[in-house]
Amino acid sequence: MRIGVLHPQTPFVRGGAEVHTEALVRALRKAGHEAEMITVAGKWYPATEIVHQMAVWRSLDVSESNGERIDAVIALRFPAYLATHERKIVWLIHQHRPAYELWDHPEYGALIRQDMTPEIRELIWRADRVGLGEAKRICTNSQNVRDRLYRSLRIPSEALYHRSPMTERLLGSEPGEVGDYVLLPSRLEALKRQSLAIEAMRHVRTDVRLVLAGKGPDEQALREQIERLGLADRVRLEIFPSDERLAELYRGALGVCYPPFDEDYGYVTIEAMAAERPVVTTTDAGGPLEFVVERETGLIVDPDPRALADAFDRLRRDAGAARRLGRAGRALVLERVPAWPEVVRRLLD
Repeated sequence: MRIGVLHPQTPFVRGGAEVHTEALVRALRKAGHEAEMITVAGKWYPATEIVHQMAVWRSLDVSESNGERIDAVIALRFPAYLATHERKIVWLIHQHRPAYELWDHPEYGALIRQDMTPEIRELIWRADRVGLGEAKRICTNSQNVRDRLYRSLRIPSEALYHRSPMTERLLGSEPGEVGDYVLLPSRLEALKRQSLAIEAMRHVRTDVRLVLAGKGPDEQALREQIERLGLADRVRLEIFPSDERLAELYRGALGVCYPPFDEDYGYVTIEAMAAERPVVTTTDAGGPLEFVVERETGLIVDPDPRALADAFDRLRRDAGAARRLGRAGRALVLERVPAWPEVVRRLLD
């Protein structure tokens, strides 16, 4: 089949959505399909620009290209799933979160603080009901996203996990020896809560260290926090490490900290487990809680710096437990997260 993968592009920004979309295109091609990413560049501010982006995707003709029929389209996120096609498949990464569960959040709500937002929020909800209602099949990337979709719009869907390229890389290699640092690899932004992990380092009682890996808008603020708290000798930033370096960091860590607020899915969780490393996460982390089981594959604590510090210290004091939790995590990923051929089959079934 000729399949278009619809991708709303934010220029010069790269995150999990881009990795997911690119991996899907590769998997479709490997399965013998003719697959292409169809992108529209846009932005999400001011709030009125969202309406423009919705209109662009709704008016986009993805039924054919250069005189040849496109047999199916797969949309992964808002507003790409507003495009019309007789065989539209949605594999939902998330809805437009500022119009849904983040709408009135005191820290993470953004849309509500802009002009005309109640009307724009209502337009988004109405458009989602129509666009998602047209889909021949709706999958989500996690149970958390599935449950959000049903709570908000009463639209049923099927959770379909998948492996990131880094997960596959780590599953194909031997884990290293347990190290002396906790790794937090993620985009540097407020929702990922690196600041919480940095604050935790004020309260640790062992010699455990923290390594942050990634890039993003909060880089300078996090550097200032580290300096202000006098933690330069305990906390290190590695900005946008290569895949090879990131794999090395995973394999050499004591454990992986991943404390986001209500994450959709979270590659970090399954990547850490693929590397046989225990995951320290929080009770409000969302997607990671679908894999992290307390004292079985990791540690789950309140989103509090002292609680995180205690978890770091527990791992540092008991390397044997860290190895045991890590092995269980790897087994869980192999059991519950299908490889790409199975993912493609289920999407197109």
